[in-house]
Amino acid sequence: MFAKHAGTARHAYNQALNYCNDLFKDGKSIPSAITLHKWLVATVKKKHSWYYEVSKCAPQQALRNLETAYKNFHRLQKQSGYKLLHYKHVNGVKVSIGLQGLPRYKKKGRGDSFYLEDNGKYGIRIEDNKVKLPRIGWVKLSETLEVKSIKNCTISRTADHWFITFRVEHILAITKKKELVVGVDLGIKALATLSNGEIFKNKKPYRKAKEKLRRQQKEVSRRFVRGAENQSNNYKKSVQKLAKIHARVANVRKDCLHNLTTYLAKNFEVVVIEDLKVKNMVKNKKLASAILDGGFFEFKRQLLYKKVWYGGEVILADTFFASSKLCSNCGNKKQSLKLSERKYVCNSCHLEIDRDLNASINLKKLAVSSTVSALGDGSSVLFST
Repeated sequence: MFAKHAGTARHAYNQALNYCNDLFKDGKSIPSAITLHKWLVATVKKKHSWYYEVSKCAPQQALRNLETAYKNFHRLQKQSGYKLLHYKHVNGVKVSIGLQGLPRYKKKGRGDSFYLEDNGKYGIRIEDNKVKLPRIGWVKLSETLEVKSIKNCTISRTADHWFITFRVEHILAITKKKELVVGVDLGIKALATLSNGEIFKNKKPYRKAKEKLRRQQKEVSRRFVRGAENQSNNYKKSVQKLAKIHARVANVRKDCLHNLTTYLAKNFEVVVIEDLKVKNMVKNKKLASAILDGGFFEFKRQLLYKKVWYGGEVILADTFFASSKLCSNCGNKKQSLKLSERKYVCNSCHLEIDRDLNASINLKKLAVSSTVSALGDGSSVLFST
């Protein structure tokens, strides 16, 4: 039933996207989600009776998601001032392959999910370790929850597990902070080095699972039959194993980042980090894998919303602020600093200190020296060099 709901939502999205793309090519406006649903009932549902075997909320939400995707696309085009094109090189010739940000078709087995709503008669209820879902019935949960009822939920699949997501109101008590200001320097060797000397290790989940992933991908490749309409069960099992390994890598990374960001949000009033441009950083092919394995952008995203929960603020230092090249003792700036130099040695005051610790102390000093602008309204501040 879960797969059927997810499949129906995917089919509705793709059919509507195909219809919208034809309108877009003809220069016509994209209809709203309500108009798209009327079109779906009049044309698509007549041909496919299995639409009536699932909850109507699944295809309706898929159409709302498509409407949002097109709005985001138009906003991107408006901000850029011109049409952004995607290119690829074919035999050395640059060929346009489509507009950047244009909604794409959904593929079976990738991001399978669907939406359900409490409509009164068929309510969504949670009792102990069970949840009652419209058109599906009672389903066991892997853990006991104290929530009695919810208005809506999204059910999604990761590898061979199904997850239910819903929103509840929960008031968090703002905790008393251990310290006022802390500077945080993100890195590859150590995920985070704090200005007070604390170091959080980088678990590097992808690097550790790389060999296992290589073997499993090789097995999937061996069992794939080119040109076959249906793949064997052994192939499907291999794909499922590969998905489970990828899911574990993602979960280890998320756990590491959540522990770090929660600790920072609870224990420090002001957290200063660099506004890293990860998209530019990964252009270095030698470091791209390690940078992505650390999840630098996800760290920033989590820290920003958790600071709203627990009180305080996050200060974003300018991308080009020379936190690593500056001496945290005398302020002398080095002209060049190689990545291989893990210890910072000042040419002026002869200070010897760990490179990452030196950078985090400089970030802390940046906030302390600008206390009035940094601590005024509780919002994030962007420092420029």
